Order: sequence, then C-alpha cells, then structure tokens
Amino acid sequence: RAKEIKTKLGTLLQKPDSTIDFIIPYPEKPEKPPKTQKPSPEEALQWRDSLEKLLQNPYGLASFCSFLRSEFSEENAEFWVACEDYKKTKSPAKMAEKAKKIYEEFIQTEAPKEVNIDHFTKAVTMKNLVEPSPSSFDMAQKRIFALMEKDSLPRFVRSEFYQELIK
Repeated sequence: RAKEIKTKLGTLLQKPDSTIDFIIPYPEKPEKPPKTQKPSPEEALQWRDSLEKLLQNPYGLASFCSFLRSEFSEENAEFWVACEDYKKTKSPAKMAEKAKKIYEEFIQTEAPKEVNIDHFTKAVTMKNLVEPSPSSFDMAQKRIFALMEKDSLPRFVRSEFYQELIK
C-alpha cells in the first residue's frame, strides 16, 4: 500500500503538460461488465478449489479482479491476464513490444503495478526477455498464480460477493 500511495503522490506532484490537463482531468474509461451470464451456484462453488477454473471463467475473472481492486491488490490478476495474452502473441515484433510493456508495468523495480516476486524469479525473467518467447514470463506467472491461490483466493471465497454467488 505504501508503494501505491507513493506512486499516486508522484503522479500528483508531476507538472502537468498543460493547464488544461490540470483543470479538466481526463475521465477514466468505465469498465465494461462481463458479457457472460452469472454462473450457477454449482459452477461458482468449483472456484473455491480451483483458481484456474475461476480465472478461465470470464464472470469469475471479473469478479475476482473486482474483489482484488477493493483490496488494492489487483496487480497480480492483471499480471496473470497480461501473461496469458502475451503467450497468444504470434508476431516476434508484437511479442517484444508486449514483453517490454509487461516488464515496465509489473516486473521492474518501482513499476507502477509491481508484482511481488523474489529476486531469483525477477533475474530469470529479465534473462528470458533478452530473446522474448511465449514462455518468457512463465516462472513469474507461476509464482504469482501460487501467491493468488494461497493468499487471495481464500479471502475471495470468504467475501460477501462470493457468498452471494453460491446461494
């Protein structure tokens, strides 16, 4: 949380490009609700035991991200989603571009949405990015998945929102 506050303060303290930016802030894009229908209670119950099933379900992913946002910890799910998207990239040029963006947003020290990975994992990931491949972020993604599975999923399952889904 301290890092998030520091980042927000840094953003606020930056000199605006023009006075218009300062006076009229750009509205943030509203999030589009998932177009899938609400899962059955039986389907939602499966999410307790499988983070993978939760993340693969568009409604489940949106719900989980919403929950994490309420706890100021959505960067892990956002990183996981970015990695999934990255792995589907075919063009080497696009892959290098996406790899750089993911690195700058989630991996590098003091990144705006820095994920909590150990130094060894960070070093391996950086080495993998010398020649980006679909597996460049695999180790970091697995670490973040394990963290969400061990830490975030149990809190989500105890949340009021999830409890409503399984009724």
